[in-house]
Amino acid sequence: MGDKLNHRIPTELTCAPSPDTTLHCPLRTTTFGFVIYCEDFDAPRLRPRMPSGRHVRKGKHLAMCPRAFSEPRHILTFHAQPPSPQEETNGKLRLDEGFRPGPRTANTMPNPTHQTISVLKKNLTRVIRGKDEVVDLLLVAMLCNGHVLIEDVPGVGKTTLAKTLARSIRGTFRRIQFTPDLLPTDIVGGMIYSPKTGEFGFRPGPVFCNVLLGDEINRASPRTQSALLEAMSERQVTIEGTLHKLTAPFMVLATQNPIEYHGTYPLPEAQLDRFAMRLELGYPDEETEIDIVLEQRREHPLDSLEPVTDAATIVAAQAAVRDIHIETSVVRYLTQIVRETRHDPRLRLGASPRAVLVLYRACQAFALLRGRDFVTPDDVRDLAVPVIAHRLVLDTRADYSGLHKEIVVGEILERLKPPV
Repeated sequence: MGDKLNHRIPTELTCAPSPDTTLHCPLRTTTFGFVIYCEDFDAPRLRPRMPSGRHVRKGKHLAMCPRAFSEPRHILTFHAQPPSPQEETNGKLRLDEGFRPGPRTANTMPNPTHQTISVLKKNLTRVIRGKDEVVDLLLVAMLCNGHVLIEDVPGVGKTTLAKTLARSIRGTFRRIQFTPDLLPTDIVGGMIYSPKTGEFGFRPGPVFCNVLLGDEINRASPRTQSALLEAMSERQVTIEGTLHKLTAPFMVLATQNPIEYHGTYPLPEAQLDRFAMRLELGYPDEETEIDIVLEQRREHPLDSLEPVTDAATIVAAQAAVRDIHIETSVVRYLTQIVRETRHDPRLRLGASPRAVLVLYRACQAFALLRGRDFVTPDDVRDLAVPVIAHRLVLDTRADYSGLHKEIVVGEILERLKPPV
């Protein structure tokens, strides 16, 4: 497989093949996946493209992965094995529709992972109606092992969203109503004296769960808010010098009301930076709101919702996210977006290196959600605002002028040219 390929590709490959078409040929591996040499390849008809977007010319090699094609249906599956004598004719390889599909290469997603996430999304949309984009971003945050800050008015379904996610993955759900008198031990737990044994023992707090809903998180004191910092970033809590690991997966969904600020404590920048995204549900449209009313005539859809996966499967999906490929040019593009926030004169504080890492991982998760094993610049543009905007701090003049941080990120996206 390490030798250079000497076989020629026959003219039969110039037609658009079916998705099940399989070609047996010797391959050699590169950092981009499997590579064949297309000496007799009629590029205009099949329309293959290199990662740069240019058409493949005769004599050039083609990296066989989805990003190399303009249409996913034009992707062939290749065996990493030499052809048998029956499959080779006059030094050329023939195309045979009767070949069995070969093992997965870089051109397809692992079906079980993508199917599981698709079923999970469908289950969520049974309860959360008309908010497919919000559900997508919530799943992206979960797949990249992140946390979500939901900032919206009361009654739009923030708590229902968290409960639906926990039930769908057969995970444990806990809710904390943040109030000014809430203590850190009310969140992480503490040492409790037992009269029976005469000893102190650790009693876990509600943070030991899979999905934690922090309702109105900005109503607690900064001291209590900081109790979540270690849990959110390191998935652990330290009590009396003893380390306690949290259950995997662990996700915090915190809510806050953007309208009512009386008796609240603004989240510090260190806390905001630990949220992968900030989302807004918003009001539903008229038809969706009518459907919501009609569906709840007898019972809430959440009452009859059944799990479609489990926590172990989600952990495996989080691991699969790390296998999604990102070109160096795309990594440079997302890094430039974050770095631009540090030089904008309207911002007192730009995005941190943690934002780069979160955006990188979120783009991988977004590609997996879309059934791809590669990241495109459009993925970066779609995720830049929800991932970056809440981490920024406007200067006083920009803040009082009514400028929104989302607008700043949008203008940066317009200035920077994405890679092609």
